[in-house]
Amino acid sequence: MTATLSPQQDKTRTDERTVRPAFDPVLDTVADRIVAPVEAAPALLVDHVTKRFRVDRRKPPVLAIDDVSLRLERGVIHGILGANGSGKSTLIRLVSGLLTLDEGRVEVFGHDLEREELAVKRLINRVSVDAAFFKKLSPIENLLFAARLYGIDAGQARREAREILGRLGIGETRHGRPVEQMSRGMQQKVAIARALLTSPTLLLLDEPTTGLDPRSKLDVQAFIEEVNTDHDATIVLTTHDLAEAERLCERITILNDGRTVAEDTPDGLKRLVAERYRQPATLEAVFMTFTGRSLDDDVEETGPDEN
Repeated sequence: MTATLSPQQDKTRTDERTVRPAFDPVLDTVADRIVAPVEAAPALLVDHVTKRFRVDRRKPPVLAIDDVSLRLERGVIHGILGANGSGKSTLIRLVSGLLTLDEGRVEVFGHDLEREELAVKRLINRVSVDAAFFKKLSPIENLLFAARLYGIDAGQARREAREILGRLGIGETRHGRPVEQMSRGMQQKVAIARALLTSPTLLLLDEPTTGLDPRSKLDVQAFIEEVNTDHDATIVLTTHDLAEAERLCERITILNDGRTVAEDTPDGLKRLVAERYRQPATLEAVFMTFTGRSLDDDVEETGPDEN
């Protein structure tokens, strides 16, 4: 697939419509824990999605997502890059059902988000840059509570929770401590462990390594690769770390002002800016070409909930 590009912010619409295929239930380790459709359905279909926010009744609504379309096949890691305010986190919230769609549709493995919200939510889990916990509870207690919500057997959940926490570098001596006593990096690892415990078929990672120390960041990146490879999870990753995107992502979509301005493999994007725009073959050059700004500079300007 060739790159979708528009340094001048041109929009490109596709008239292609995906026919919803039939799907069959697949038994997971816990009955009714996940209902996964047949392979023919894409893991994620975002079809001409638009979202507006009204922040002042005297002013027109703010267009946060403008006619964005994505199609992710099963088992890929797909990166979403964009400056603050580009719509990355808004798009993740739309896919996870935390925000309602103004226009367009979202399907997860053939399930329509608006008509089959419960089925979709059983297939996905989301980790955001600001993880929420019961801070007085320990990591194990937080994970076991999440497991109960998904109907996972308590004994099985405890075994898997200890294993996942251990693989993320959280030793047993910390399993029983209140989360509020843990560092920001450790808390983010607990959030990722909690998401993975429910065996999501689609994992939405909204800047999961932002604010982590280098060692913790590498631990989380390695675990993301492991979950993708060993558990066939499809992953959507938003990140401010271009090296992380290049390491983890098979394809990258770049958003600017709520629109898709480029999409291809990392190598395809780098080749494009080198051959067509005579820029260095780096993701930094790709980002500058299609957004007109430096992602590193943008990180320094981050405000609350701006993505």
